[in-house]
Amino acid sequence: MVHAPSAASWTPVRPPRNAPPVRINLYSDTQTRPTPAMKEAMMRAEVGDEQHGDDPTVWELCDRMAALMGKEAAMFLPSGTMCNVVAILTHCQKGDEVIAHETSHILHSEGGTHAALTGVQIMGLKGARGMFTADDLRAAIRPRTRYAPPQRLLEIEQTANIGGGAVWPLATLNELTGIAREQGWATHMDGARLLNATVAAGIAPAEMVAGFDSVWLDFTKGLGAPLGAVLCGSREFIDAAWRWKQRLGGSMRQGGICAAACIHALDHHVDRLAEDHANARDLARGLGQIEGVVVEEPDTNLVFFDIKGTGVSVETLQKRLMEKGIMVSGLGGRVRACTHLDVTPAMIPEAVSAIREALAA
Repeated sequence: MVHAPSAASWTPVRPPRNAPPVRINLYSDTQTRPTPAMKEAMMRAEVGDEQHGDDPTVWELCDRMAALMGKEAAMFLPSGTMCNVVAILTHCQKGDEVIAHETSHILHSEGGTHAALTGVQIMGLKGARGMFTADDLRAAIRPRTRYAPPQRLLEIEQTANIGGGAVWPLATLNELTGIAREQGWATHMDGARLLNATVAAGIAPAEMVAGFDSVWLDFTKGLGAPLGAVLCGSREFIDAAWRWKQRLGGSMRQGGICAAACIHALDHHVDRLAEDHANARDLARGLGQIEGVVVEEPDTNLVFFDIKGTGVSVETLQKRLMEKGIMVSGLGGRVRACTHLDVTPAMIPEAVSAIREALAA
């Protein structure tokens, strides 16, 4: 008899009441809180019924995002995961194959939703830092026979999270999407941290995503909004995607309150992503001076480091740091520290010092 896991394994664990307050939150850029100015913008938002197309603030956000990405249309959704699910359901049919990196978000962090809901098969390609090459992609092309699944979609995650926040070079993206077009595949970009990539590379978003049929941007990470992501593509694609948005419960009512936070982020929180990148580089330099710690040089705001050489486990380090009010995450056997809107330059040396002490203990 097969038993399902206990409900507790699926449910977030509430921290104990006596847990120390978090002073330096390097766990993730999803931990950001809306600024007072963002909250004020939300309170002032003009709203309507988003499902009926009556919310002017949602329309403003979608129009701005379509222009920013160089696409014809856009759609507001509650989360980035829903953007990926809606996009794949729109591009693909059950039994189709999606080509992505083996560490991609759609494989590792979406609860098996593509097996459960989209019915697609995902081929995970290998490659350093969450990226693969044109030769890797060509080697993955299947013969078109009734024995092989139809290959339908190329998916790229920018930046590559488990790859260390690495930025896919524009030349590589253009080469990969060119191969996809030759094969008749659609192309989709998981743009959770896309603006981190464009700021780091000094490239306009529309130029970076020109070869992609669909792309989305998450506003809940470095941009600091409480929720929301926007999926962009052709008018035909977005029109078809709306049915999946409805089916998945992604249609909203007075969504303008949340869309206003995203508009505020576009106006005030994009250029400042460079500050997060600078903080990440400072953090990496400090961590690199700790004996036994091996640090991966960050491209953007994610700092991954290996502590095996210290003899301390990731879980033990997390516990010791939590006692000091500092949070980091563990990912793939490494420690991840993420700089963001709520991490100031003054916090970096304090975090380095705390990590040094926790490893020495």
